[in-house]
Amino acid sequence: MFIAISDILKYSIDLVSVLLLALGIKGLSKVRSARAANRLAAIAMALAVLGLLFNSFLSSGISIFKEAWLWILLGTAVGGSLGIGIAKRVPMTSMPETVALFNGCGGMSSLLVALAYALFPDQIVNNSSVGQVNELVKQGSIVISVFVGAITFTGSVVAMAKLQGWLSTPKWIQSRIRHFINISLSVIALIGAIGLLTSSENGLWTLVVSSSLLGIGVTLSIGGADMPVVISLLNSYSGVAAAAAGFVVGSQLLVVAGAMVGAAGLILTQVMCKGMNRSLISVLFGGALGTNASLGASGSGEYSNITSCSAEECALTLEAAERVVIVPGYGLAVAQAQHTLREVTKALEIRGIDVTYAIHPVAGRMPGHMNVLLAEADVPYEQLKEMDAINPEFPATDVVLVLGANDVVNPQAKNDQTSPLYGMPVLDVQEARTVFVIKRGMSAGYSGIKNDLFELENTSMVFGDAKKVLGDLLVELKELGIDGKR
Repeated sequence: MFIAISDILKYSIDLVSVLLLALGIKGLSKVRSARAANRLAAIAMALAVLGLLFNSFLSSGISIFKEAWLWILLGTAVGGSLGIGIAKRVPMTSMPETVALFNGCGGMSSLLVALAYALFPDQIVNNSSVGQVNELVKQGSIVISVFVGAITFTGSVVAMAKLQGWLSTPKWIQSRIRHFINISLSVIALIGAIGLLTSSENGLWTLVVSSSLLGIGVTLSIGGADMPVVISLLNSYSGVAAAAAGFVVGSQLLVVAGAMVGAAGLILTQVMCKGMNRSLISVLFGGALGTNASLGASGSGEYSNITSCSAEECALTLEAAERVVIVPGYGLAVAQAQHTLREVTKALEIRGIDVTYAIHPVAGRMPGHMNVLLAEADVPYEQLKEMDAINPEFPATDVVLVLGANDVVNPQAKNDQTSPLYGMPVLDVQEARTVFVIKRGMSAGYSGIKNDLFELENTSMVFGDAKKVLGDLLVELKELGIDGKR
């Protein structure tokens, strides 16, 4: 009777964890519910861990559990402390790197679980119904978990290092020799997988080493423009590795949760590829978008017709507008100017000016980057509009204020068939009456090409750090007063 009740309790915990995780993933699709959804997902993971400990306690007996409790508590304390410390200290501009690091940790966890089962099969407790599979399926799951987990870990570390600026792409890796190296590593990994399936420990370590090097080789050649897509794909990989590890240790919860994360990551990857007009194959095997910049005849060269203005002139135009659209970009995040921007928009709203924020799918460094950044400054959710919704409204817009965005507002994507950006969905800011672009200088975006928007007659550049320029705008608007007079 006790065992029956314990099984019911265990499966109930697993079911509640899966349902909460599903609700959490679904809630992340909207800014308004994202924070609560993240909490739900955290609760789901906490329940999953408690459920696992409860199952281990019942399955292994008190004596075995006592021997392991110190390691469990130590791992929980170290991991929890690192998680809290990183979450509190990481700036919003480094969020993509943090996501890459967490993906890598997930891949490493699955890799270690598979290694533990492969090396010490007699010491792994496996009482779940998922564990009642034949040995070939279990060995195949170990192969998948090791292969995908190793690629996820090393690839995520490389992605984090490149985004952080610690690592650059070597020139030799951009040549076709990288394909030969990666194919060779894939063949070696296949040999190791076959060896592991035939119960060869040498095959295990061959698979681990070759998969780890393959993760480095594939990710190292990918440029910064495509790195957000790679991070999303690595997130999907971590879910696949976790699902495979679930089959290894017989955890239904791990199988379901891993499959959900893998599917969600793959969908997000596809959304990002569509938003950048890139195919996943071209991202993984074509290298950086910037390497194709030379294909565009107008993609390089110096600017010859730039109009610049002061913060005072920009403030006068903004004050006289009826409708203003803000286009946030990575430069806004780097300057940590979201709170100053909110003060500027409040000053405009007091004057009865309609203010809206245009959010491109890949603005910043990953989907939702700008949404979270603006949410920190208490920007109303209703003012955030996606690209498809805001594009038809630009012709009726008086002023567009571009803050650090570049490629996502480049008209070449629609006007120049020779441009590597051609076909990429962009914000049609050039359709507005007046466009102000706040930038530190004339540097190109991730694509490495010039932006034709900067040379249009209705565009003026306001050079300077976004936070300082917005601060100057706020001062000018306050000096103008409600009636627009000093």
